[in-house]
Amino acid sequence: MSTPDNSPDDTALAQRARQVLAALPLPDGGTLGASGRLSGISVQAGRVSAAIRIRPEEAAGFAPLRDRADADLRAVPGVAQAMVVLTADTPAPQQQPPKLSQATRPRPKVLPGVARVIAVASGKGGVGKSTTAVNLALGLRALGLTVGLLDADIYGPSLPTLLGLRGKPRMGADRRLLPMDAYGLKAMSMGLLVDEETAMVWRGPMVMSAITQMLAEVDWGTLDILLVDMPPGTGDAQLAIAQGTDLAGAVIVSTPQDLSLIDARRGITMFRKVDVPILGLVENMSHFLCPTCGAEHAIFGQGGARDEAARLGVPFLGAVPLTMDLRAASDAGQPVTARNPDGPLGRIYLDLARALRAELARQPAPSPVSPVPRHGGSTP
Repeated sequence: MSTPDNSPDDTALAQRARQVLAALPLPDGGTLGASGRLSGISVQAGRVSAAIRIRPEEAAGFAPLRDRADADLRAVPGVAQAMVVLTADTPAPQQQPPKLSQATRPRPKVLPGVARVIAVASGKGGVGKSTTAVNLALGLRALGLTVGLLDADIYGPSLPTLLGLRGKPRMGADRRLLPMDAYGLKAMSMGLLVDEETAMVWRGPMVMSAITQMLAEVDWGTLDILLVDMPPGTGDAQLAIAQGTDLAGAVIVSTPQDLSLIDARRGITMFRKVDVPILGLVENMSHFLCPTCGAEHAIFGQGGARDEAARLGVPFLGAVPLTMDLRAASDAGQPVTARNPDGPLGRIYLDLARALRAELARQPAPSPVSPVPRHGGSTP
């Protein structure tokens, strides 16, 4: 069903899309339309999204149906882009809590060309996690690594703004999306697939399915590191990533204040429960640097994240101040590490990247991947 403010063209296209999807045959007989499994059809400016409800154990059997639905929708005149997700609504267990630990079962290698996948996470929003992820990725790139960046914050994607990305991703020869390039990074975000004013009114299972598809159905090629800018919090979307791929570790971003640190602790606890190493804690907005007098103002407290890292026994990667230059560079789509790599902030993010690389060196060696082009550095 199209949203109320859509154009008549989009409304008509939504009706055609529903007809096409409803006629698709199910693996066990019958049609998709008669099954009651079809939901969440949305059309805006020729971009169509839809969801097919399944049970978790049906995922493999319904994958060909999803692929055919994608292809049939793209063949409809007027459809510029199509995205069909499989969504599984399952009730919570009544007798036992879910087993989060993955120590007894290996996590799938959904990205065979990526040596290491690292989550950049926070327990709450508004702590500068995405800005940290972008500049940390650029710092790793400056060290000579091939780096990708996935914006997994479905509800509030900010990567297109932070990297100044415009346009839509292209489709590769194998019908996988090609990530866009920005400052030498490979980047993908839901914000590149929908209009920036579109509200993503999706239920949790749809979000989990979309994140999984952006991981597995994007042609990331060969990378040393893929940073995943996680949604804030510790819910289904975070578990979908933590349990859906072989994470090499997580970087937690927090401000110095107690309110942020409480949520950072929850994030660290979640990753530890699913056996994901904590690679380090970053204290963002450690102080505000006055642009006129140069004085430092600890508006969110001082040293809280460093002290918390010591208390929890996790590495402290470094502290990043809040400056007018950082805010202006982020809003302009020119990350400060790319715009002024030799400036004070550029050097701070480069030091963060070095600290992260040192922590990675202490982890088990990643699975071998195909050779990658080098830029004067070494693998982590």
